[in-house]
Amino acid sequence: MSVKFRLFRNNVSLPLKMKNKLVFIGKDHIVDYPTPIDINYNWSFGALSGIFALVQVITGVLLAVHYTSYIDVVFENMEHIMRDVNNGWLLRYIHANSASFFFVCIYLHIFRSIFYKSFFYPRNLIWNSGVIILILSIVVAFIGYVLPWGQMSYWGATVITNLVTAVPYIGDHIVLWIWGGFTVQGSTVIRFYNFHYLFAIILILLIFIHLSLLHEVGSSSPIAISNIKDKIKFYRYFYLKDLFILFIFFIFFFFITFYYPNILGHSDNYIKANALVTPTHIVPEWYFLPFYAILRSIDNKLFGVIAMLASLLILLILPFCSIYIKNVNFISGFDNNFFFILFSLTMILLWFIGSLPADYPYTFFGKVLTAFYFELFLFNYFYALFHNKLIKNII
Repeated sequence: MSVKFRLFRNNVSLPLKMKNKLVFIGKDHIVDYPTPIDINYNWSFGALSGIFALVQVITGVLLAVHYTSYIDVVFENMEHIMRDVNNGWLLRYIHANSASFFFVCIYLHIFRSIFYKSFFYPRNLIWNSGVIILILSIVVAFIGYVLPWGQMSYWGATVITNLVTAVPYIGDHIVLWIWGGFTVQGSTVIRFYNFHYLFAIILILLIFIHLSLLHEVGSSSPIAISNIKDKIKFYRYFYLKDLFILFIFFIFFFFITFYYPNILGHSDNYIKANALVTPTHIVPEWYFLPFYAILRSIDNKLFGVIAMLASLLILLILPFCSIYIKNVNFISGFDNNFFFILFSLTMILLWFIGSLPADYPYTFFGKVLTAFYFELFLFNYFYALFHNKLIKNII
């Protein structure tokens, strides 16, 4: 194939060469991509998250055509989109619910990677880029949550941006710049609107980098197949598997969008933002809840912000939580199935605690779960470190 391509390339003009080069790149990454023969439907969540990200981009661009960030009319403008724009209600509901489904796929993708140990070398860079995508996705989703300018939008922005004041010396100045004044106001909405699509562009670029890193080393395998003879082309077997799981997800997605479009949102966000009326229970969207629970479990504001950021960044140490034996595959440091079970239960409980009021005994359980969350990762790391040295001495 390479010889034919070289001969063919010498007899065509530059535009045609570029066109054929793009065709060959697409063919290599979509059709001929070598895929382990034993992967199952759990490997479809990465592709699903990319598809829902694409849905977000398309609907976001269409909504931006009608959106205005002028604070005096921004809430009424959202109602105008819902009621007066042709199919505007559908655009908004698809955009809002596809964000939730995007995070469903992201979290399932992460849990799958942990269960099947897909974060070890040579896929450590893929894992780390995925963690960065998760963090940036949370930022983009939070900024987008502010744009409808409902009660939860306003008070969520007020609470979260106020956390920046915990940064010594420069925190107050950063908050004033984010707000564009001395409180959350019209300038804040304009800034958040600009940040929303700018960070979304960066997020799409990171997804392409993530895919290029994946295709550089290849997909992982449930039983760690490394022989190229045990791999087949992505098209058409895995193409059909991804289409099937996409079809199943879209059934649930459109069922929620058409019949229960607000079930994943908060009712207070359909009330116009009012700085004089504080909601009884300020709570973010469901996909922020575990990290929100960690944030409010720490009484000190600065340490709470650090703990929330650390709860995401600590995922980056997982590639180092392994035992390496020369000329042998990587094996997990701590019993990976046990780690996966404890990690999953901790995350589920943090989700539950984050949705409850910040009162006793929920705050107490939040502190316990936060401590256990970090101890789980640290124990896993030091366990692997100890066994690495032990095995090297034996060998």
